[in-house]
Amino acid sequence: MSLLVKGKTIILDVDDINTDQIYPAANINLSEPSEIAKHIFSGIDKGIQKRLSGNILVVGDNFGCGSSREQAVIGLKASGLKAVIANSVSRIWYRNAINLALPVIICTNIVNKLTEDEEIEINLETSIISSISTGRSYQGESVSEFVLNIIKNGGIKPLLGNDLLGG
Repeated sequence: MSLLVKGKTIILDVDDINTDQIYPAANINLSEPSEIAKHIFSGIDKGIQKRLSGNILVVGDNFGCGSSREQAVIGLKASGLKAVIANSVSRIWYRNAINLALPVIICTNIVNKLTEDEEIEINLETSIISSISTGRSYQGESVSEFVLNIIKNGGIKPLLGNDLLGG
């Protein structure tokens, strides 16, 4: 996986979006990622799901709070979302995202700095968010080598498989 992520922003200026709003419990019995993706954000705004593919979601504080529901990340990835930039995220949601190789950058007050459909690039190694549209840059919190290694390998399972196979 490239450590440069490009896409247009989808701004969701809402705090405390929980995993039930990302992926409603009514659909918990689904297991196919493409089916899970169809229900992403149906607890908030069904129109957002159609715009995720190839883009970057920008959200407020405490994104992913609530349960440890892994489907909340599986559906985002299966929707084609490239990355999430947030003011802050729930620790358990963050770990699920990293384990599934969905890049997440934390950047204080970022939801108020970027605008809808702004073309941006994220350098995951430096955590710098650069707006191609405006020329502005923002420094996110550093991502550890450990986390970058998981993302580079496509998630924790492929990484462990490589390690177990001596690769």
